[in-house]
Amino acid sequence: MTLHRHNPPTPTLPIHDDGPAIDVLARTIWGEARGEPVRGREAVAACVMNRVAKAQARGGHWWGSDVIAVCKAPWQFSCWNEGDPNLEKLLAVGKEDRIFQSCLRIARQAVRGALSDPTDGATHYHHRAILPWWAKGRTPIRTIGRHLFYRNIS
Repeated sequence: MTLHRHNPPTPTLPIHDDGPAIDVLARTIWGEARGEPVRGREAVAACVMNRVAKAQARGGHWWGSDVIAVCKAPWQFSCWNEGDPNLEKLLAVGKEDRIFQSCLRIARQAVRGALSDPTDGATHYHHRAILPWWAKGRTPIRTIGRHLFYRNIS
């Protein structure tokens, strides 16, 4: 499978009056963790928000410093990668999907600063069935559902 860097499209149907940041974060949560329990979905949202906070504290970061840029940064959240089987699905999912409704609630809480962080500051994670290059030799700080979470990854 050949994957190309690009800016994935933003869904054209915003859900409620939430705005694009909440919509993109909810779709990221859904694309990355729809098979996880609520705590696992919250952990993905917290990881995104930890990246946003880290970038804003530094005055910017290569992955972006807002929710949309962080979620769609190339090769960061695979559900947004061109060629990923989740991309078409996450662009099409709507409020009739119960899991997506949960992701919207979590995204609203996260963007408003009302979501507790079950990851203890993690900025990276991966599914336990894979070992990405950046995780080799590192110890995860949390295991939540089927994901391992890390912090202090450059």
